[in-house]
Amino acid sequence: MNEPLILASQSPRRKQLLELAEIHFEVIVQETDETFPNDLSIDEVPMYIAKQKATIIQKEYPLRRILAADTIVVLDREIIGKPKDRDDAIQILGKLAGRTHRVITGVVLLEGDQERSFSDCTDVCFRELSQSQIEYYVDTYQPFDKAGAYAIQEWIGAIAIHSIHGCFYNVMGLPISKLIPIL
Repeated sequence: MNEPLILASQSPRRKQLLELAEIHFEVIVQETDETFPNDLSIDEVPMYIAKQKATIIQKEYPLRRILAADTIVVLDREIIGKPKDRDDAIQILGKLAGRTHRVITGVVLLEGDQERSFSDCTDVCFRELSQSQIEYYVDTYQPFDKAGAYAIQEWIGAIAIHSIHGCFYNVMGLPISKLIPIL
């Protein structure tokens, strides 16, 4: 039996999506610098960070197949990262409320000297949200490890998302339907 794919991510959502697709994998992560050069276009940022994640694992496991991904949220050409704390999460969701933002996931698959990579974009349209709805979500779901301070599969997805154009699973963190043919 072949060795399992290495998922270079501690994201429970990416793990859940690979399990859903019945992909044999194991999680191996190392601390990775998620900064990026200033001259990259916004669309290149998640691919760059995903490659950094995969490359650091490949140094230790050079013959294994390694999958890494990175997801960013973009509003008005500004990358919105993970919230620093409760107040930041509330502020981020307040900015997203009533607006359409873009979710971009970069995916990198390394195997030996071969690299396959792609990105996927999904536009997400939020309804207006009251301050109490935003505070309820942040206090109940603690979205501090999520780009854009939310998870589409949680309460806020059902309440706040008016529509999406693109892949739902991309917003969760891994465009699995694009990944399967490559695997």
